[in-house]
Parts: sequence; structure tokens; C-alpha cells
Amino acid sequence: MKDIILKAENISKQYRLGQVGTGTLSHDLNRWWHEIRGKENPYLKIGDTNDRSTKGESDYVWALQDINFEVERGEVLGIIGKNGAGKSTLLKILSKVTAPTTGSIKCWGRIASLLEVGTGFNGEMTGRENIFLNGAILGMTKKEIASKLDEIIEFSGCERYIDTPVKRYSSGMTVRLAFAVAAFLEPEILVIDEVLAVGDAEFQKKAIGKMQDISKQGGRTVLFVSHNMAAIKQLCTRGIVLENGKVKYDGNVDKAIETYSETNYSKISQIKFDHNTNRSGNGKMEFLSLEFLNQNNKSVQEFSIGDDLNIAFKIKNNSDETRSEIGIQIKSSDDMPIFHIMPRDSNYEFIHTNTEEQYVVSIKDIRLFPGSYSVTIISCNTTGHEIYDMINNALHFDVLDGGKYTIRPLPRTAGLFFLNPEWKKVSDLIN
Repeated sequence: MKDIILKAENISKQYRLGQVGTGTLSHDLNRWWHEIRGKENPYLKIGDTNDRSTKGESDYVWALQDINFEVERGEVLGIIGKNGAGKSTLLKILSKVTAPTTGSIKCWGRIASLLEVGTGFNGEMTGRENIFLNGAILGMTKKEIASKLDEIIEFSGCERYIDTPVKRYSSGMTVRLAFAVAAFLEPEILVIDEVLAVGDAEFQKKAIGKMQDISKQGGRTVLFVSHNMAAIKQLCTRGIVLENGKVKYDGNVDKAIETYSETNYSKISQIKFDHNTNRSGNGKMEFLSLEFLNQNNKSVQEFSIGDDLNIAFKIKNNSDETRSEIGIQIKSSDDMPIFHIMPRDSNYEFIHTNTEEQYVVSIKDIRLFPGSYSVTIISCNTTGHEIYDMINNALHFDVLDGGKYTIRPLPRTAGLFFLNPEWKKVSDLIN
């Protein structure tokens, strides 16, 4: 039999746009009048789906709708989805920070939550005092906390500042301490919402290792929300994909990442950038457009193994710079960098003679295994120290199973690069 530690049944959460609380007094009276007559809340019948990209017809919106799942003891569950999909709302309901509009949560164990940096910390108190405060909030006794105190302080890496008020901590130090408290005080269920993004690479590695120990050795349960697909793949044993407040997929973590990628990646082969594009840099150079072309110079979003991938882009020079450098990074759907290319690698130099120019980078005979990939483009000075323009995950392309080299199925799980080296027998061996 399954050892279920957490169960969500028909969870839905409704909000009224532009309001704090349930809305007007008339709405509250209407709810109360229906309730005393034993009738359903009338506002459950209205409300738009949680799609932030469209204009709604109602003042009410369903952040979550009909969420059902079970979590077994010792399981590491990854919850993924686009911004606004309902991930944080779900975790707040699971952590009992807010109540669901309909449905119920059943859990068998203590829950420790890391929903926002510094949640539950008192800025005027020292790090040491906050350890005891947070532990008490999690239901631990003073003796339990004291027995783990040295381990918590050592893991957090904040020993030098442990008797300094938390208000003087950086966000990274705060999340280090908060994670250490939650992880070492041994709650049965640990809920983490993207807080690891604040920490540096070293701490993220330590935190993921600690969560693996928690689940495998301690038999405790972890619910993990992140946009870092590499961390989800490394840590989680199962994945739930949320889309517009509903469960789109629940199952194998690799399949969950693939489903998320299909949801998140638009099926387009060209894009024009404007001032609303999510970009960074000082603007001396500005990318105007990006497009994928195949070996037939056709604009496509899907390629096969052995095709040529041509990346065409237009760039505008908003300064008097005559030279610059370009970086193009290709990453897998789980955010793993595959390779990074620059003109200097091919003995090519960027010399600007016009305000607007167009370039094409030709990658011959691509050998990437089937899957979804993203392209990040960067414009910088020749030393790479000054970023002119950077657009992360600017455009996506797919590599399909098939092509001129493939005579067998090539699942994404089999590898990253397809190779067909020369094979030959050197000699016969005589026994």
C-alpha cells in the first residue's frame, strides 16, 4: 500500500481582481445568506480561467481549479509551470498560509515552508535568535533546536554574522539561514518555492545535495517549485505541470519537463524585438530580430539531425562603436548550456560600418539529439566586460527524431549529441 503523507482534493482558489479580501460588503452578505440556507457560494459559478495573457470578462479569476494529487512519504515532487500558472498559490495553500476556496488538504506530518526570502524572520533579532524563533514556528522544542544549532550555523555559512541582526543580512545570507533551519530541524514535509535562485552556485549545489539526503536517507518529503529545469531533473522523482491554474501533467519528471517545454516554447521561427522585450544591457547595440533558417534558406522552427541551422539576426548600433563582440548560447529544455559560440572562435571580427546590419551564423550538420533548445544572444564590447544587449531564451527550436543520419530511434534520454564515427577491424585475434 502507498504511504501517503499529503493529499490535495479538488483544490480551487478564487480571487477578486483589484480587491483585498473577499470584496464588497454586499458580496459578503450574499455569501452568508446562501450559506445559512444551505446553498452553494454563488460566486463559485463565475470567474475566468487563470490566463494572464488575455482580457477577462469577470472581476473574479480562478488562480487554481480542481487540483487533485497525492504525495508519498520520501517523494520529491517538482511543481513547474510558467509565471502565473498557480504554483506559488498552490504552495501557500499546502503550507496553510492561505485557505482554498473549495477542496481540502490532508497531511500527516509537520510542514516547513520556504516561500519567500526572510519569511518568518524578525529583522531586529540576530541570526541565532531567529533560528530558535523559526524552529518554534515549525513546532520544534527548544531542546530539539539546540541539538541542531551548530549544524545549522555551519551549513548556512553565516557563522561570522550569526549574532548580528538579520536586517543587516543580504538576501542570499537570509535564504541560506532560512534553508538551513528548515532542512536541519527535520520536518516531515519541506516546501520550497524558488528561494534557491537567490543563493550562489555553491550554496545551490549544497542545498540540492541536502534535499537529496533529506528524501533518500531521512525518508522525508520535498515539494520543490523552480524554473531551473536542471535542478528539477536532478532532484525530483516526479513532476506536476501547471497551466492556467490546472494540472496539465502529473507523472515522470522527464516527461513533465518535456510537457512544460512544449507549453512554454512558442512554435515560431522568427521574432522581432521591441522596447518591451525582456532584455538587459546599456543599449549601445540593440538586437532587432532573430530568425532560424535551414539549408534551403527556409524559415523553420523544426530541424532534423544532419540539417544546417542558420541563425540570422539584425542588430542596430546606437553608439559610435566600430567594433563589438557577439555571443550565442544554445541551451537544452532543462536549461543546460550545450555550447557557446563567438565570432573570434571562427577568426571573424565584427566591424560596424552601418547603423543597422544583418548577419547569419551557419552551424553545419547539427548533431543534437531530439528535443527543444533555446538560443540566448549577447552583444558586448571586445573584452566582454561591457554588455550592450542580452536577450535570454530569445527564440526556441526543436530537433526531431529523424534525418539523413538516423537509421534507428534516438530518444532524448539516450544522449545529447549523435555521433557516427568510423569503425574498422584492425586485426583478427588468434586464441
